[in-house]
Amino acid sequence: MARSARIERETNETSVILEIDLDGTGKVSVATGVPFFDHMLDALGRHSLIDISVEARGDLEVDAHHTVEDTGICLGLALASALGDRAGIRRFGSAAVPLDEALVLAAVDISGRGSLTYDVEVPIEFIGTFDTTLAREFLAALAVNAGITLHLHEVSGDNAHHIVEAAFKALARALREAVELDPRVTGVPSTKGVL
Repeated sequence: MARSARIERETNETSVILEIDLDGTGKVSVATGVPFFDHMLDALGRHSLIDISVEARGDLEVDAHHTVEDTGICLGLALASALGDRAGIRRFGSAAVPLDEALVLAAVDISGRGSLTYDVEVPIEFIGTFDTTLAREFLAALAVNAGITLHLHEVSGDNAHHIVEAAFKALARALREAVELDPRVTGVPSTKGVL
């Protein structure tokens, strides 16, 4: 059974078409109009082995907030849809990812309860044209709409690019583990019987 999804979201501020395949090879095609964000989405797909395709148009003349947040909403909805009833998944995943001096820890629980704990301090406001506060907005939208508990904690880092990229790569590796099918798991991995 295919674990894939396509989400289309149209608002007065944005238009997003997003597709994922949880059992992919990390193939990524992204065009959001926000270059650093595209770079982060590429890292997310490549290191999670989730195929991701995103075409997003937004009111970038205002700023990138709506485009980034709505992409997070769509990715979260796509993850929830592709996971289906969540039967057979590992459910939990964690990773510690270094990027030069930066080190970020990520932990994921596909719990059905979406929340973000974000302990990541970025020393500058912009990386290129990307407002670094939007990383948190994207991740919160993703976690809430996917129904996952996500923790990201910065252990060290001085360079903003390294810190944010390490966070996305840590999420990718944790997500890869959590969505993976485990042949030893029968049904939904929860004492409740539902996630």
